[in-house]
Amino acid sequence: MKKRPQLKKIILLVSLLSLVIILAGCSNLNAPITSKTPGFWDHYILYPFSWFILKIASFLGNSYGWAIVVFTIIVRIILLPLNHFSTKNMQKQSAIQPELQALQKKYSAKDAETQQTLRQESQKLMSEAGVNPLMGCLPMLIQLPFMYALYQAIWRTTELRQGTFLWMQLGEKDPYYIMAILAGIFTFLATYISNLSMPQSGASGKVMMYVMPLMITIPALNMASAITLYWVISNAFQVVQTLILQNPFKARREREAKEAEKREKEKALRRARKRAYRRH
Repeated sequence: MKKRPQLKKIILLVSLLSLVIILAGCSNLNAPITSKTPGFWDHYILYPFSWFILKIASFLGNSYGWAIVVFTIIVRIILLPLNHFSTKNMQKQSAIQPELQALQKKYSAKDAETQQTLRQESQKLMSEAGVNPLMGCLPMLIQLPFMYALYQAIWRTTELRQGTFLWMQLGEKDPYYIMAILAGIFTFLATYISNLSMPQSGASGKVMMYVMPLMITIPALNMASAITLYWVISNAFQVVQTLILQNPFKARREREAKEAEKREKEKALRRARKRAYRRH
């Protein structure tokens, strides 16, 4: 019974993403976007993106690159509460990893009944700890429509597509791949410092730390510079956000101090038991 709410959330997320893809697929990528362009995706999604970025640029000396930087920061600020909640959720999930692993060992049999019990017990443990398994990927899923809309808005807005920033033309890939490499580096840093604040990052956390940068860097090599610029600023923002809100280095020191204190107590207890044994 407890699996149904999670299933409903997954179906809802997949449905929303599918709707975005369908609406976007109905648009004409070669037609310039204007206030009179018909269609829900074009008129109510892409045009406001285009208009907003151009409006920002008008305050920045028509620098479309800096306008995208500011736009990215605004998006990240809007998503800040969701990202913060997601991080807290991941910390809770990391904290109960030893208990989840203990359940996996307890119910290690592969028969259907045992596996069903394992799922129920795991769900009960996560529920009691206030863990929502979907919250870890939700911020990324929400950002995907932003990135896709940004790409189309840039491609269909002449000023943005032909605009330049530093050494790049925003509608073309970075000729030196510098932005793609920076996107990978900041993705790695964001994941690395996030793992520092987790009590139990586990093998999956370490794998993600090395896989995620590749998943960002490889596509970024051939994407429009404006999108790679969005990724760089977005992940740089994530690094700063984690350092300020989570202070992972302090959290790690405190965690190591507690573990050292726990080890000392265990040693003292063992010594006390040995002394008691010798007396008898």
